[in-house]
Amino acid sequence: MKTQLPIALSNRHIHLSQKDLDILFGEGYELTKAKDLSQPGQYACEEKVDLVGPKRTISGVRILGPVRSETQIEVSIADAITLGVSPVIKNSGDLEGTPGVKVVGPKGEVELDKGVIVAARHIHMHTTDGEEFGVADKDIVKVKVNGPRGLVFDNVLVRVHPTYALEMHVDVEEGNAAGVKNGDIVELIK
Repeated sequence: MKTQLPIALSNRHIHLSQKDLDILFGEGYELTKAKDLSQPGQYACEEKVDLVGPKRTISGVRILGPVRSETQIEVSIADAITLGVSPVIKNSGDLEGTPGVKVVGPKGEVELDKGVIVAARHIHMHTTDGEEFGVADKDIVKVKVNGPRGLVFDNVLVRVHPTYALEMHVDVEEGNAAGVKNGDIVELIK
């Protein structure tokens, strides 16, 4: 049974709905791809926005494409505190009970009443990877990081889909705490 997989650190970013993209950048605006990301079809965009919270502003937050059905902002716990919102750890797409902030673009601004999450640590797996690792979609596993700052990540969500590429995602704070960088190998220990 397979146990080793690569890890990647996720920095703050925003996924926009087409409706919000039109308000922030102008009607019918299309995102400009800067570079492809590790997950097929996902990409970092040239465009950036500012997040305005009750306490402070975080400028230059990168947009990731393509557009989604709902706007979602992924930040670290420290970012949430900087903005002045309560950090809520959630799975991607689960936005109920999350705080909102103002998003400011070059042509307009959007006041969100929800959408700010600290993304739960998770593993993307292709369906064949799921079989090789002996796990299924929505399983919760543990992942061990070796090295001088070694630790075990608990409560790691497995996401299995035929379009996913094998990779564990944690936010920058968690990655720094574990002493890992993009591409390091970690071990699924269930």
